[in-house]
Amino acid sequence: MTTNAGPRPITDRRIRVLPLTRSIGAELPDIDLAEVARDDALFDELRALLLEYKVLFARNQDIGRSEHIALARRFGDLEDHPVAGSDPGHPGLVRIYKDLDSPPEHYENAYHCDATWRLNPPMGCVLRCVETPPVGGDTIWVDMAEAYRRLPDQVKARIQGLTARHSIEASFGAAMPVEQRHALRERFPDAEHPVVRTHPETGEKILFVNSFATHLTNFHTPENVRFGADYAPGAAELLHYLMRQASIPEYQVRWRWTANSFAIWDNRSTQHYAVQDYWPAVRKMERAGIIGDLPY
Repeated sequence: MTTNAGPRPITDRRIRVLPLTRSIGAELPDIDLAEVARDDALFDELRALLLEYKVLFARNQDIGRSEHIALARRFGDLEDHPVAGSDPGHPGLVRIYKDLDSPPEHYENAYHCDATWRLNPPMGCVLRCVETPPVGGDTIWVDMAEAYRRLPDQVKARIQGLTARHSIEASFGAAMPVEQRHALRERFPDAEHPVVRTHPETGEKILFVNSFATHLTNFHTPENVRFGADYAPGAAELLHYLMRQASIPEYQVRWRWTANSFAIWDNRSTQHYAVQDYWPAVRKMERAGIIGDLPY
């Protein structure tokens, strides 16, 4: 585990990089991701760039599902999704297809960090655009390390040591019949994570609450609570204030998709928001999520 202040420096860089904002996001205009999946040195460089920029983008990638999975597996084992499911021929590749027959539930168009309802949320994801609307359907990513850095000092002191509960039942399960929702909770009990996590490779402090978070679990102390109103709604107001930090444009990068473009992001240090402004057009994406470790 690395605890220094950033990724190791790269000498003789082979990957050309175009930063997209001051703090987050870079496009790799000349990259061949299939080659990266086969080349150890190129992959090491890509991984270091991911730690530096938190989300990487590439266009015009002529690769199929097997190569997509091969690239994602360089980062680690892949995980399935209990609601979205995987492509039958490619375990770990989740199809996120939106068309006129899609159910009306909205999960992606909220600022979120993938699957924090898991005890070990994903380390990251590799997402490919299969079909994009002629206009609309962008995705926004947010630098949650920057969001933490720019919190007021008194807020940082107040949230130090706090934990929050994250729930699949309260999100994906919310639109299900009650029996199905309860069964989902039995399979995936709520997870509890630090409000501020430490990145296991860079040592950065990261604001780690998002739309899967339901409440603060250890706020009720004599220092914080004098009356019931301090806890409810007082703790909820603090949680919502922290969650709203993801919506600040200065922490964001926005990507306009084209067919066969890719995004690779560090799920430990970012949130994202899939903008659903393209109805009745079709948007088809395929995502490989990489199993992560326990936040601390």
